[in-house]
Amino acid sequence: MGTFVIAQRLSGVYKYEFVSRKGKTIFTSNDFELRFECEEEIEKLKSSLERCVFMRFKSSSGKFFFRLILDEHEIAVSRRYTTQLLLQKGIDEIIKYADKAEFLDFSSAEDIFGNL
Repeated sequence: MGTFVIAQRLSGVYKYEFVSRKGKTIFTSNDFELRFECEEEIEKLKSSLERCVFMRFKSSSGKFFFRLILDEHEIAVSRRYTTQLLLQKGIDEIIKYADKAEFLDFSSAEDIFGNL
């Protein structure tokens, strides 16, 4: 089962990632100014997964990736895959598990040891 992970970038903006059951990032969202915006978009994505479009691309270095489009807006970009088969497996994992996935919030200012 995949998981949505909310994190804060060094610039202070928030993002979320969809991580596979094996712990690999499948896609990373656009940036958000507020953390709750990430949660809202995750819920929107989960409830309207059937309307999502996966636009597939090949980079100049020969790697494959997709852009996740919902209601004519790009909401996320996948990691780079070495083959089209691995790209399809990433998409299949989203379709199969995203609507049931929970989310973890790693955006707080404290690190894992409780230090600021």
